[in-house]
Amino acid sequence: MYFIFQILIILLPMQSAYAQLGPQPYKSKAVGKVGVDEKLNEKLDLSLRFTNEDGKEVPLSSVFTGEKPVLLTLNYYSCETLCSVQLNSILSGLKELDWVAGKDFRVLTVSIDPEEDAPLAQKKKVNYLKELQRPEADWNFWVGEDPKIQSLANAVGFRYAYDAIAKQYAHPAVIFFISGDGTISRYLYGLTYSARDIKFSLIETSQGRVGSPVEKIIMSCFSYDMTLGKYTPAAFGIMRLVGVLSLLVIGVFSLVMWRREIKRNLVQTRSE
Repeated sequence: MYFIFQILIILLPMQSAYAQLGPQPYKSKAVGKVGVDEKLNEKLDLSLRFTNEDGKEVPLSSVFTGEKPVLLTLNYYSCETLCSVQLNSILSGLKELDWVAGKDFRVLTVSIDPEEDAPLAQKKKVNYLKELQRPEADWNFWVGEDPKIQSLANAVGFRYAYDAIAKQYAHPAVIFFISGDGTISRYLYGLTYSARDIKFSLIETSQGRVGSPVEKIIMSCFSYDMTLGKYTPAAFGIMRLVGVLSLLVIGVFSLVMWRREIKRNLVQTRSE
């Protein structure tokens, strides 16, 4: 009896302390399955077919035409938390970008929820294009069957899981940049996608086929930081650009002085 009494003395205060903590936060087991396995330079199966916002069945090859780089996102349209924040951040980056989605590059969002349908995708498309405020812009919103969604997700290394208790999908915040022939080129992480990072990713993905010479020179001042999942200033690139600009300034100054000296000599010759 004395032994039992001693155990109760230890356990009762612990039970009281736990009760004071209140309800413990729910921890989803799905979170442990979420992540990204980068598959750079691997190719997508462009024969995979989905349903576009108009309700038509289309292959990935209808977007990946070999000409323009593609910004791909995997989200679901009924999500009001992470997906909305992520898509809104992409929208902000596209607004600030001087390139036009659908014209200079393609943007494709595929729902990871097989229960979502084309009318919902169409509604999402209309809302985002309205917010983008560029009449010539385009942004594809697709839905699909579960095996095809999983096949695309596996191809880009996107690991997600459905939480039956919370009734929502757990997934990472990442966007993918893929060349026109379906080759995976770049991953950008987080919930902030600047116009600069989007542009640099598109230039790299297209292997320089998009972007002006000046933009490519500016890009040389930045490097992709794999630990941060974004572009950061590169000291060597900045020094190289400063060196080029210095040479240009010296060259222009020398040209001006040379022309001035020639003009002065001509004036002296005529006066003599």
